[in-house]
Amino acid sequence: MSVRLAGARRRRVAREVVVILAAIGLYFGVRGLIETRVDLAYRNAERIIELEQSAGIFTEPEMQNAIADHGWLVDAVSNFYIYGHWPVLSVTLLWLMIRHRHEYSRFRNAMLISGAIGLLIFAVFPVAPPRFLTGYGFVDTVTEQTSAYRVLQPPAFVNQYAAVPSLHFGWNLLIGIAWANLAGHWIARLFGWLMPPAMLASIVLTANHYLLDGLVGGAIALLALVAANHLARRHHRPPMTPGPRPAPAGRAERPPASSGASTTPTSRCGGREA
Repeated sequence: MSVRLAGARRRRVAREVVVILAAIGLYFGVRGLIETRVDLAYRNAERIIELEQSAGIFTEPEMQNAIADHGWLVDAVSNFYIYGHWPVLSVTLLWLMIRHRHEYSRFRNAMLISGAIGLLIFAVFPVAPPRFLTGYGFVDTVTEQTSAYRVLQPPAFVNQYAAVPSLHFGWNLLIGIAWANLAGHWIARLFGWLMPPAMLASIVLTANHYLLDGLVGGAIALLALVAANHLARRHHRPPMTPGPRPAPAGRAERPPASSGASTTPTSRCGGREA
């Protein structure tokens, strides 16, 4: 039995590795496509800014200026942008796989679905991030003021023109939901509640995403979670068992006649059936 369990576990891990490698391969394919459309990415960035200005939410430069004189805060949001993403994602998925196997599949599927939607948008609508538009006063705090990006997100492995949607925030929102709903200790649940808004602030304050990027990324992640929940319910739905077939209309089934017994009801009371 233990050998069978170990074999099943190895097959499960191998399947997850194949899925992740396929997703990475697709990501780099889209990344290569986008790099040939840099001019379009900058034009789309201007469109995003114009949309935020018309909606009265283009406040990213002012938000950056508000923390510019607080070096410790700049370092905090810059490091959180890097170390609060992939490391937390990895630990969360591992925790779900070990402690909440069914929930792991649900959140894994939500990330894959939202990632597929994001890749489609990246290919159709590439957008240059705020850090490239220095004319508006944006400052790339991650690159200029910390070395954290060189550790976990080397520039050669980052899609430079995939600002919309922000899966950086969307996926952190998903794992925040996982911790807030599944963790046993209140500190872990509090972490799940606080991490998504902290990451939303981080992606904006580091000039890696516009505010609209985060809102769109969060909406896509939530829609993907709804779709993953639907898939999970269909997968675990018990099979329908066929019931007795109804008799054809106009024909009533006769009870089987037994030898020497009358088919007339025997239990009567005062001429009426009991």
